[in-house]
Amino acid sequence: MEKTKSPKGLTRRALLSRATAASASFVVGAGFVAAPNAAWAMETAALKPETFATLVQMARDIYPHDKVGDEFYVTAVKGYDSAEAAEGVEAGIAALNAAAQGKGFDSYLATGWERDRVDILRGMEDSAFFQQVRGGLVTGLYNQKAVWPIFGYEGESFSQGGYIDRGFNDINWL
Repeated sequence: MEKTKSPKGLTRRALLSRATAASASFVVGAGFVAAPNAAWAMETAALKPETFATLVQMARDIYPHDKVGDEFYVTAVKGYDSAEAAEGVEAGIAALNAAAQGKGFDSYLATGWERDRVDILRGMEDSAFFQQVRGGLVTGLYNQKAVWPIFGYEGESFSQGGYIDRGFNDINWL
């Protein structure tokens, strides 16, 4: 059986071995980021794959929801993977990694405990980069229609006659 290689030279076997590495949260390869425990992958265009993976982890730590999969966070931050935003994002993630190293970790992504990552984020929450990412996540994450059912939101109601006709007065406990 012949080994198939990706255009970037990564074999399927190498991808799977990276995915099963001890407690890997993301598989980072040449030009892509993938989840070891889910069926999604993202090719990066302007950002380094490590930078994009760190950005996704940062998004998850800013707005943590256990029931929301990483693919929704990837969708929320994929707009930062552009030529216009790349320089600022790379610099912001470099500052985030430097803050993690200042706390004794190899990088932000390599910081194993969520509370440690949140502590690092709190230290830079006044920075323009943090505020830009946090602000972008409000719409980038919560405006995805596929996320709405997870939170029990049925969507806008104007086109369907408003909330009064859609369960607003379903109070059976009075």
